[in-house]
Amino acid sequence: MTEIERAIEAEVRNRPPPHEPNSVTPPTVSVPNMAMPDYVEHSAGATEIGKLSAEAVVREHEIAAKEIEVMGAELIDLVKQCELVTRNALTVNEEPKETAGRYREKAKRVFRPIENCSQVTTEVRNICTELREKIAARSAVAKTAQT
Repeated sequence: MTEIERAIEAEVRNRPPPHEPNSVTPPTVSVPNMAMPDYVEHSAGATEIGKLSAEAVVREHEIAAKEIEVMGAELIDLVKQCELVTRNALTVNEEPKETAGRYREKAKRVFRPIENCSQVTTEVRNICTELREKIAARSAVAKTAQT
């Protein structure tokens, strides 16, 4: 046999038989150091295993309940942030309203002078037309008088 085969065979022979208890220590489970909540108490006559099992289950539920409370607190924080954003949006919305109002006032101030300018321009055109017609009429009279 080769050297490796001999080493394997020696190892198998040195192992304890399967029915003998193993000298390896079992793994330990650590229980969180947490007092039992006030809303439960052990019943008289409950076995030790029953008490431990009930405590373990109630601890898990209590941990989950605390996580739910933390989540609720975070939700309240988010609601407060949303309220702040809403208040800020309403405050900011006042500025565009004021700006729009200023534009409307400016439009009112500009409206009248533009209309007046348009009326003056129309009057000037009418006067010019009348003058041209008068000049043309005088010119026609002068031409007929010359002939």
